[in-house]
Amino acid sequence: MAFEVEKLLRPHIASLLPYSSARDEYSGTEGVFLDANENPIGSITQESFNRYPDPYQRELKEDLGRIKSVPPSHIFLGNGSDEAIDLLFRAFCNPGMDNVILLPPTYGMYEVSANINNVNIQKVPLTRDFQLDIKGIKNAINEFTKIIFICSPNNPTGNKMRREDILQVAKCFEGLVVVDEAYIDFSDEASFTEEMENYQNLVVLQTFSKAWGLASLRLGMAYAAPQIVSILNKIKPPYNISGLTQKTVLAALMNYGRVKDMVREILSNREELNAKLKDLPVVMKVYPSDANFLLVKVMDPKRIYEFLVEKKIIVRDRSKVTLCENCLRITVGTWEENKALIAAMNDYQSITAKAQK
Repeated sequence: MAFEVEKLLRPHIASLLPYSSARDEYSGTEGVFLDANENPIGSITQESFNRYPDPYQRELKEDLGRIKSVPPSHIFLGNGSDEAIDLLFRAFCNPGMDNVILLPPTYGMYEVSANINNVNIQKVPLTRDFQLDIKGIKNAINEFTKIIFICSPNNPTGNKMRREDILQVAKCFEGLVVVDEAYIDFSDEASFTEEMENYQNLVVLQTFSKAWGLASLRLGMAYAAPQIVSILNKIKPPYNISGLTQKTVLAALMNYGRVKDMVREILSNREELNAKLKDLPVVMKVYPSDANFLLVKVMDPKRIYEFLVEKKIIVRDRSKVTLCENCLRITVGTWEENKALIAAMNDYQSITAKAQK
């Protein structure tokens, strides 16, 4: 079916006149700049940050596009992928009227952003093997459904969704299908950016927070058809990505081999951690992972979590999350950090065994 973004867009957004910044009206890099009320003298650091940054991150998108094989016109950059998620709600979902479909267990920010924007939520839980319930999703779609969020590899379960299932949803749905690939670099799955030409309603989210090791910079990517990117650019704050972030990420893009090295190390550590955890009597199951973390089913997760906190080892207690009963989510650390975790788990096992005698 033909995808028409204009039919999804909130009417007042379609007619919105966006803010025009000084760098919208003149995008050159040379000249006497007396248009933006900046401090002409400079900043207190050796680097000069007294000028506003490029509001559309053109140089950064050019370099990123070459690495990702995506044209710059298909790239939106946000203050974390959370900004892109929020802007999608604001652009396409009428408060109090429209709804989105969420697939728990999944990334919690989708629901938070929906609630902030007063958008109704329909939940279709994953199957017991953490895959899409296609029939349930199709039954949940109605005339007010605007967005379906699919996290793959999924947080907190760690697994990738079946590719053919995601494409089936994108094919049958007239709204937006957002595929969140925050953990794609740790998976052998090809990115869904490869499918955007055939599925104009796909929005693919990625981040610099995981494999790139740049979480503190808060830079997320949304890849989509140019008309969707144009809408997001229209409603974003004028200078949403700082000059410092743009410069730092440009430098990181020049050293892409370092990212690949880090991913290989994390994947090696993941396999070793997986094996060590499976040997522990308190561990009931370690779920397969396509991410940089493991979902681990344990005996008495609350007590284990609190014991680890006392040892200054911090994991996430996911035992109250749908389909994740008795589970902890454990990020793969350095091998030294992983050894500390395993040692603490063995200590817990020994103390528990003594107490039961």
